[in-house]
Amino acid sequence: MKWYFYWALRQLFPAGRPFSFFALVSILGVALGVMVLLIVQSVMNGFVHDIRDSLARTNGDVRVFSSALLDDWREVAADLREREEVEAVTPFAQGIVMVQEGPRPLFPQVWGMDPATGPEVLPVDSFLVAGTLGDLDDRSVFVSTGVANRLGVGLGSDLDVYTPLMLERMKEEEVLLPLNLRVAGIFETGWNEVDRNTILVTLRTMQELYGLGDRVHGLTLRLADPGAAPAVARTLDAELPEPLFARSWMDLNEDFLFVLRLEKAVLFFIMIFIILVASFSIAISLMTTVVRKTREIGLLGAMGGSRFGVGACFCLQGLLIGAVGTVLGVAGALGALHFRNEILRAFASFTGRGDALVEAYGFAYLPVHYIPLDFVLVAGFSLLVSTLAGLLPAWRAARLQPAEALRSE
Repeated sequence: MKWYFYWALRQLFPAGRPFSFFALVSILGVALGVMVLLIVQSVMNGFVHDIRDSLARTNGDVRVFSSALLDDWREVAADLREREEVEAVTPFAQGIVMVQEGPRPLFPQVWGMDPATGPEVLPVDSFLVAGTLGDLDDRSVFVSTGVANRLGVGLGSDLDVYTPLMLERMKEEEVLLPLNLRVAGIFETGWNEVDRNTILVTLRTMQELYGLGDRVHGLTLRLADPGAAPAVARTLDAELPEPLFARSWMDLNEDFLFVLRLEKAVLFFIMIFIILVASFSIAISLMTTVVRKTREIGLLGAMGGSRFGVGACFCLQGLLIGAVGTVLGVAGALGALHFRNEILRAFASFTGRGDALVEAYGFAYLPVHYIPLDFVLVAGFSLLVSTLAGLLPAWRAARLQPAEALRSE
């Protein structure tokens, strides 16, 4: 073992104590910085991962639209099914209606789904928390948990559904009565934007509500490889005739996904400063050591120790502090993430704001997704900054003249 490595260890682990006080404070600073940074990154990765999964499940892999209502959708669907990358195709129609149960009105989004082909593309049966897929017919409706709670309805309840078509008919002095639909199921997708304000009806019911006849708004595709959705959408967009165009679920939610990526990048940038602040504590503690150990440094020089060796001693101390702090920070982050939901429930119980997370992000829990590259980058950055923090004390120690250092009091 090189002498400067041994002396660095002796400074960090003095005889009779596990750590020196200054080293302990520096290690804790690095550990907290690494811990907070990894927790924030992993939780944000969890939000992004779960939101992306929910968006893909509720939107389908690729959607084909038309600039006008799609008349020959059956022929287009048949052509798309023949493509090797496409596993299933279903038509869709969507819009806004008003539903009323008693005196309580609500304006949810309405999805029109073909009961025959819809479940092949969208996992509707896995979303149901009450009722079965076979219960959906032209005079029934599936409501999301948010709609059910806000209207106070359950299975068997009746809803009056008012369509915007009523306004058009009123201009022609016609009166169009609302549809009375029976609640046949309640669903929950896990994505708050859908669960809060959505109802599901059959395609024929939706066509009746909006006066579409046999036309639809577009087609939803399920791909053999969901990860190829952007590439398949670009290919279809180039090959489909006018006025058809294709968009992947990523294209349809591009702005929202960009905000998520930007939020993660900004949080990472802000959290980095915690480690940078910890590096200042390392530099200060090592500079204090240089001042306190001036005579010992001079003695090392007088005994033949090179300036490189003296400087390397303090750089190694910074590296060791960073290594120990990084290991403790990673361990602390993994422990905190493991018990994250217990911590969240305790915090929500203490503050009485348990619904804030659901309102903001659509989740009643903290999702976590581990990306090994994040751990590697954080650990590498922590070690680099900690080592660089020892450069100034190392340069100061290496410049000391042995004769002058020995005369120091």
